[in-house]
This record gives sequence, C-alpha cells and structure tokens, in this order.
Amino acid sequence: MAPIRFFRGARCGQQKIAPRYNRDGLRYPSDLTDEEWLLVQPLIPPGKRGGGKRRVNLRKVVNGVMYVLSSGCQWRYLPKDLPPKSTVYDYFSLWNWDGTLDRMHHALYLKCREKAALEASPTACIVDSQSVKSAEKDPMGWTARQD
Repeated sequence: MAPIRFFRGARCGQQKIAPRYNRDGLRYPSDLTDEEWLLVQPLIPPGKRGGGKRRVNLRKVVNGVMYVLSSGCQWRYLPKDLPPKSTVYDYFSLWNWDGTLDRMHHALYLKCREKAALEASPTACIVDSQSVKSAEKDPMGWTARQD
C-alpha cells in the first residue's frame, strides 16, 4: 500500500485542489488577492459627505479586518505594517453595523463556490453527533450540578 502524502494540509485526492488555494505570494494568508479585492471594493460604502477626503488605504484596512477575523488575534496584536488598530476597528465596527461585512462575505463565498464548480447554496449538511453537546438530565428532569 502506498504511503499517504500530505500537501499543504491536504490528503490524497485533495492534492489537485490544494494549489488553487495557495496564498504564498501574499504578505499574510488572510490578505485579499487582486481578484478578491476587485470583487469587494465596490461593496465598500463611500466616505461621508462634507468631511475631509479619506486618507487611509481601504485595501489595507480590509486586510487588517481579515487578519483579525481569520487569526482570532486581539486588536492590539495587529501587525504594525497594517493601519493602526483604532482605524481598522472603527471600520470593522461601521461595516459590521451597516451590513458591509455580510455583503463582502457573501460575495467572496459565492465566488469561492463558483471556482469550485459548486452550486451557490449547499445542498447537503452533515451533523456529527460526537461534536454536538447535550445537557445531561436525570429521569426527574433535574440538571446535574457539577462542582
């Protein structure tokens, strides 16, 4: 029997698919590619009227938001080559509130499924009973207290 080969976290049949997700040319794996940026850029709302012109690079802001969301790091650990944490957090809060992040996610999700030659909406779901926690109750309906 041939040994199982691993390719960047993928096994056997996934070796053909893995290079499509190669993000080695990017500064961080969470950074947007040029194609992804062209898809996301029109979804960003214009600046407020009457104020000064935006001086921040929005692509770097989006990369900062994606870095925090994908790595789960704290805002204060945002790398120094990205915009200041306060700027990235302010845009994150605004875009979360006005639905921009949801629209970005949806656009990227659809493009990802399209590239994988899949339908826009999944047609199947798998629930693993081993990973679903349930509350243990006794026959009388009381929940056991664990100290």
